[in-house]
Amino acid sequence: MPSKFLLDRRTCLRGFGAALALPLLDSMGWAEPRGKAYKPPVRLGFMYMPHGVVMDQFWPKSPESFLTAPPPALESLRPVLKQCLMFKGIAGVPNAPFQGAPHALELSTWLTAKIPNPDRRDRIDIGISADQIAANYVGGFTALPSLELATMPQTHKENQDGLNEGYYSHCSFSSPTQALPAEINPRIVLNRLFGQTDGAGKSVVADPLDRQMLDVVLGGARDLRRRLPTSDQAKLDEYLDSVRSVERRIAAVELRLKEAALSKAGIRTSQLKAKDSPPIEVKMPAGDKRSEYMQVMCDLNVLAFQTDVTRVSTYIGSTPNGVSYPELGFSNSHHSVTHHENRPEPLGKVAAITAFNITQFAYMVKKMAGLREGDGTLLDNCIMMWGSGLEDGNKHSRANLPFIIAGKGGGSLKTGRYLTGIQGNQGDLLTTLLACLGVPLDRPLGIATKQIKEIMNT
Repeated sequence: MPSKFLLDRRTCLRGFGAALALPLLDSMGWAEPRGKAYKPPVRLGFMYMPHGVVMDQFWPKSPESFLTAPPPALESLRPVLKQCLMFKGIAGVPNAPFQGAPHALELSTWLTAKIPNPDRRDRIDIGISADQIAANYVGGFTALPSLELATMPQTHKENQDGLNEGYYSHCSFSSPTQALPAEINPRIVLNRLFGQTDGAGKSVVADPLDRQMLDVVLGGARDLRRRLPTSDQAKLDEYLDSVRSVERRIAAVELRLKEAALSKAGIRTSQLKAKDSPPIEVKMPAGDKRSEYMQVMCDLNVLAFQTDVTRVSTYIGSTPNGVSYPELGFSNSHHSVTHHENRPEPLGKVAAITAFNITQFAYMVKKMAGLREGDGTLLDNCIMMWGSGLEDGNKHSRANLPFIIAGKGGGSLKTGRYLTGIQGNQGDLLTTLLACLGVPLDRPLGIATKQIKEIMNT
């Protein structure tokens, strides 16, 4: 028999000033009126990798082989390919008049579908990005209009064709002249999602994921659990387990970095207690655990969507010219191996880097696919796009941009398909995804001319 108990949609678990947002529960007061099915909101997320891919290892051989024999780059996505969608033929923004600035354009045009203003090259002047168009429409329903994440500091210094340095490392633009910074510190992201911070990102209230505080909050969860129907009890248990898991992963990263810093200073960490060293800022591990760092950021993205703290996110996995992958067994920079001139060894390294980045995306969407929400899963109610702003880093080509879409967008996308013979541009793709989110547009997005109806579930 259905429960008549309803929670207010803003209910939180509280203790000693800490508040932890709850996931969407069927019992919440924003559920549809009695007798109507609950429909969760749709979320939109983007994850980026620079420098393009090795095409014959990325694109499926045929529509028929997409699900049964995916190309090597997609192997990590095999368990969720039925929730994925691909189609070849999406062109990037033409480079002219910036033929000498491929790396300044690859990220800055990815979500704007527009080139910078050639008359104001030294200043940001490009166009509002698709994620911020979405945030302007749905952001009023959530605590954060959007969440911007990155793996690396946005400090790359270069001036191809005289373009502003901000174009190299930013994909989100809240206005034509305002680039949005992305956060690279997982602990600050946690505080931003679940606590309160000052301008420097320091917590000004008790951290809601403090171990003792979390125990108090979980006591409230047990009281709440007794009042929930069985389906919501399971969802609450899943959510709290994921909160603890993220906290443990971040604590492990912090501990490893703290011990490394002390060891470098000549201090034997085995003889120290935690209070002997002040907390350090969490940065990307410099060793072979890049995947762990990226997975923590992906977990935070999942939590933000699951708790409806935000419905729009971007994650810049890396930026042009700035990263290597020692975890893969070689020290070459990503940028250097993309200029492979079809030599087997660097080609193999580019393929390995691509597969590595898609594996992190797969980690995130598989986790979403395992979280129940409404009548389906969290992934069913998301549109997650992984991609790059170049097709081929060797030639800097942009005729067929690589991308993967995961999630059904609340039923708006028909997944489990690789479509051929579809032509369009990056603006068309972004316009279509915004339409699937329910965002009305009063003008084309960048170079868009149409919606790509073939991918929609109409």
